[in-house]
Amino acid sequence: MIVLGDQLDEQASAFDGFDAAQDAVWMAEVAEESTHVWSTKPRIAVFLGAMRHFRETLVARGVTVHYLALSDPANPGTLQAALTDAIARLHPQALGMTAPGDWRVLHALRDVARHHQLPLHLSDDRHFFSTVREFADHARTHRPLRMEYWYREMRQRFGILMEQGKPVGGRWNFDTDNRKSFGKAGPKDVPPPTRFAPDDITTGVITEVNTRFAEHPGSLASFAWPMIRPQALQALQDFVSQRLPGFGTHQDAMWTHEPWLYHSHLSSSLNLKLLTAREVVQAAVDAWQSGHAPLASVEGFVRQILGWREYVRGVYWTQMPGYVDRNELQATRDLPAFYWTGDTDMACLRAAIGQTLEHGYAHHIQRLMVTGLYAMMLGVRPRDVHEWYLAVYVDAVEWVEMPNTIGMSQYADGGLMGSKPYVATGRYIDRMSNYCKGCRFDPGVSTGARACPFTTLYWDFLLRHESRLQSNERMKMPLKHLDRLDAEQRDAVRMQAEMHRVSVGASSRDG
Repeated sequence: MIVLGDQLDEQASAFDGFDAAQDAVWMAEVAEESTHVWSTKPRIAVFLGAMRHFRETLVARGVTVHYLALSDPANPGTLQAALTDAIARLHPQALGMTAPGDWRVLHALRDVARHHQLPLHLSDDRHFFSTVREFADHARTHRPLRMEYWYREMRQRFGILMEQGKPVGGRWNFDTDNRKSFGKAGPKDVPPPTRFAPDDITTGVITEVNTRFAEHPGSLASFAWPMIRPQALQALQDFVSQRLPGFGTHQDAMWTHEPWLYHSHLSSSLNLKLLTAREVVQAAVDAWQSGHAPLASVEGFVRQILGWREYVRGVYWTQMPGYVDRNELQATRDLPAFYWTGDTDMACLRAAIGQTLEHGYAHHIQRLMVTGLYAMMLGVRPRDVHEWYLAVYVDAVEWVEMPNTIGMSQYADGGLMGSKPYVATGRYIDRMSNYCKGCRFDPGVSTGARACPFTTLYWDFLLRHESRLQSNERMKMPLKHLDRLDAEQRDAVRMQAEMHRVSVGASSRDG
């Protein structure tokens, strides 16, 4: 049985009927998974550490595990070649696995099985509420496809936060109660994140990553992510008891030197399959039912898991393989080099990227409305932006990261993931954070020496895509504001934007 690095669950569907007397597990660490995108050290360490711990868990159960380590001299470096070698050595009668979450990996493994004339049995991934087939059925009958309708369907189907067929509280979402800033005083009494000191296995991984992948970006100095299911369960319990009550109110807020805030930090455990979506959602719902957490916070969190997470998976599998090359806005510029270093005068980007490189983590607004927003308005190739996100975050697996980047962040799919481009001036960041207070740029200025690049690029974005966006109902107000700019102001914005693009240059990475 094949177990991939994001399938680390003893109860996975592929183990149904597993006979330890005659069946065996095959796992492989291969350099390709860290180099097909230039992965950061925290991302590499999360996968290697969790895989090695899972191997020990299986061995302790008496399961035969054929495990290929990175350090093995015979390691060919790719999953496809490693499986080919294993088949030649082990002579299996058949291959089985839980369905992969990555299109590239699925087709690589299928090619190997076909070449060796071996059956490859795929079982549904039970870590999701829905199957890809169910999403495809939904997509055929819902045009335009929107997450909100899928989310409501899932709520009704599974009876989550429902009473007598209606949403509890009389509303499907509580956005008006959520997503507030911290105000000038900033966050107060933020509960500490749940972190886990590296054990011997994890310490060995850290040493190996720092040596083998020394040229890769990122730091492992503060590495303390959950590596095993008991740790993931503790992280879930701590989130629900300590941070969920304040999650909704401040889920979109940002603050300098406060990377963790009220967020769950569970996405890496979910995507490694150390936790299931069902148990995470149930824990949040239980907190509301017991009176521990307000409905607005719980609904906001449930929406992320039951709504967005399931939705992006469906979009990925129904739109691949062409989805990765979607480029609705015809963006062609290189990713700026500072995305790999955080070395920029823009305080918001410096904070979000610096935090990302240090921890392998940034919350959804830092991704969508700081790093993603800037790249879209700058005009960076969407595929390059996608590969950066896939490379830098510990929770990044392609099925969830690609639609969020290509679609939601970059609007490269033309509205499949989001009904409009998520564009904003620097004033949005100023309202939701304290980043602008220490920045040399003024978020209220679009031209001149103090011009905020976000504000300049916002107006330039609308100018460049005005005709394309005129038919979008949700863009009518921004375009109405654009009409107020006279010819001289428009020229000044265009010139300022081009000066900025020249100043940031191109990425030192080729992808």
